[in-house]
Amino acid sequence: MKEMSFPAKGNCQCGNITYQVVARPIATFACHCLDCQKLSTSSFSVSMMLDRSSFELLSGDLKSWERSTAAGGIAVCRFCPDCGNRIYHENPDKPEFIRLKPGTLEDTSVLNPMAHVWTCREQPWLANFADLPRVDKQPDLATALQALKEGRSPF
Repeated sequence: MKEMSFPAKGNCQCGNITYQVVARPIATFACHCLDCQKLSTSSFSVSMMLDRSSFELLSGDLKSWERSTAAGGIAVCRFCPDCGNRIYHENPDKPEFIRLKPGTLEDTSVLNPMAHVWTCREQPWLANFADLPRVDKQPDLATALQALKEGRSPF
């Protein structure tokens, strides 16, 4: 497993927001709650719990909106106003922590989730995920559609 080195830099998709993490995270986890499924448009979203003092915004201004959480709290969601990329969440009742969306790190190979949470919401298809065909790059759409029309696997 690759170790995270500091500062670890990150940014939004358009590059307007840049930040750095200057100290080791408290925890990294995969959350399967319905809000994280909507956020990621997948089965889960990865979050990295940090002491607020470990996060430094280097450029850009974050926009925010609030939502209620399934656990009964409030999540203040901070994101880039230009591309909409989520950067972190915070709970106003625990201002000393943030939950970074670590897919925005420049080097995501350092992510090492220690747990899956909200597994009561885990999608059943996730169990078969490891058995799906693996394709190194974006498949050619025309070739894939032709294979499907012919009843063949496009992969």
